[in-house]
Amino acid sequence: DHVASYGLNVYQSYGPSGYFTHEFDGDEEFYVDLEKKETVWQLPLFSKFRSFDPQGALRNIATAKYNLNILIKRSNNTAAVNQVPEVTVFPKSPVMLGQPNTLIC
Repeated sequence: DHVASYGLNVYQSYGPSGYFTHEFDGDEEFYVDLEKKETVWQLPLFSKFRSFDPQGALRNIATAKYNLNILIKRSNNTAAVNQVPEVTVFPKSPVMLGQPNTLIC
């Protein structure tokens, strides 16, 4: 059996960033560099046999971004505030100044 994933679109609002890729059996054939707006082939030889217009991927990412924003507004969700976690460090053995110590978090 084989698995093909053509035109996988991912967009996340945290960042914001996204990607567009074509894969076959878990191996990436190519992806679209969203900043450079160009197709990047995993094996450059593939570009001699196939082509892919990156504008299609850019449209799909724009649509995903638009749809995600609608879903966020409809969910009435407030973004979580990132807080620094409290950390306690325990030494493995008694601490002696100037000696190496193993810390367990």
